[in-house]
Amino acid sequence: MGAIFGLGIYMIRLSNATSYLSDDPQACVNCHIMTPQYITWTRSSHREVAHCNDCHVPHDNIANKYFFKAKDGLYHSTIFTLRAEPQVIRALEPSINVIQNNCIRCHENQVTEAKLLDVVENHHPHRTDRICWECHREVPHGKVRSLASVGHQIEPIRAHAPPDLEIIPKWLKESMKSKK
Repeated sequence: MGAIFGLGIYMIRLSNATSYLSDDPQACVNCHIMTPQYITWTRSSHREVAHCNDCHVPHDNIANKYFFKAKDGLYHSTIFTLRAEPQVIRALEPSINVIQNNCIRCHENQVTEAKLLDVVENHHPHRTDRICWECHREVPHGKVRSLASVGHQIEPIRAHAPPDLEIIPKWLKESMKSKK
């Protein structure tokens, strides 16, 4: 029993499991598979107003939020552990429903605004029979979704960086000091 308990504690520590209880977007990149989504989000218009959990988990009550996070996280960790992740990640049906509901929750005024009926052709009939990202394809993750086609991230991702990593290299800092 002690060995099983010890192994369990070790797995929790190794997987950084407690970080998933937070709303920190960097928790989503504990495994490398979500890095493209994180990088494209950091370059999006949503970065300053919405984090991963604002869009990807239900907000109707706290129990449902953490149940969904646990269920989704278990699925993600299983796929990652089995190395069965697809080249391009797509949301599954339960996630699509949650994301769609959260789009409407945050943008309810824009969805129901009478001015849009005149400005955006066919917005009235299509706002209920389509998912938002059929038209708003590049929000918030942009066009790039492939594991192999995302650029580099300047901001270090804590899960993958050594604790002493700095963005500005030491040689550059020293040359800047010597010029002063």
